[in-house]
Amino acid sequence: MQSLWMLLACVMFAMMGAFVKVAADLGASLPEIVLFRGVPSVLLLFFWARSTHRAIRPTSWRLHIWRNLSGITSMWLGFYALFGLPLPTATSLNYTAPLFIAGWLLLAGGAQRDPVRILAVAAGFLGVLGILRPSIAHDEWFFAVMGLGAGAFAAVAMMQIRQLGQIGEPEWLTVLLFSCGVVISSLVGLSIVGWHTRNPLALLALTGLGSAGLVGQLAMTRAFGLGSTLLTAALQYTTIIFAALIGIVFWGDRLAALAWAGIVLIIGSGLLSIWRTYSENRLLRGAPADTPPVLSRAAQEDPPS
Repeated sequence: MQSLWMLLACVMFAMMGAFVKVAADLGASLPEIVLFRGVPSVLLLFFWARSTHRAIRPTSWRLHIWRNLSGITSMWLGFYALFGLPLPTATSLNYTAPLFIAGWLLLAGGAQRDPVRILAVAAGFLGVLGILRPSIAHDEWFFAVMGLGAGAFAAVAMMQIRQLGQIGEPEWLTVLLFSCGVVISSLVGLSIVGWHTRNPLALLALTGLGSAGLVGQLAMTRAFGLGSTLLTAALQYTTIIFAALIGIVFWGDRLAALAWAGIVLIIGSGLLSIWRTYSENRLLRGAPADTPPVLSRAAQEDPPS
């Protein structure tokens, strides 16, 4: 039952995406949005670490730097995609990270004879085509490319998180350092473009996205920490479903049937890739049923936005 915390996390992440769109429509800049996403996590984790006398000292600065560069880039691209795409479309493209990981494994030669992974890549590729062809207007292609870029960089970040987990880095420290990097990147952006938001409703939307993101992150961490790893990893794709419902209710999103089929294929390919990785880990390690797969630590960080 603890895995059901993942459903709360998915609702929160879908709401976070909706708040991003609302804030953008009300004039908030991308650096402002990124700032409000990172600050709550920094404050909560920093004061928790100090109050529990935990050392804020990473085991490997190199891995954290690469994880932050890829993860922060993914966040910026994912939020930017939300500026110009329907909520379910942008969310679906952001969740293509498992597809990129599976594709990388195939190209690397380690899984050339794996029909399951080949099927996952093929289904995911068809899903992306299904989303793009009928539903992307000519002025939305750049945003769509940014959404796919967010998925690609999220895949790189996930691989770095896996390495951090292998050397025993605590999840909370990885999240804290990542959130600090998010805030620093937003401050750099603000130093260039300045602070423009004065609209009280925009500030309320910014506060909402930060709060929703923080609650979602906490709920996801609890789900992975106490629930079934495979079930929790599978449930994370309900974010796309919740985003689609929010888009229909509040923005009147009406995607073509082929686009909906593409969303289903992306979800299916992601689940297939996660299941395959989970199965391989069990075989290689002789591990019990709830040994975390490659992507489980990634999910405790920050999901594709």
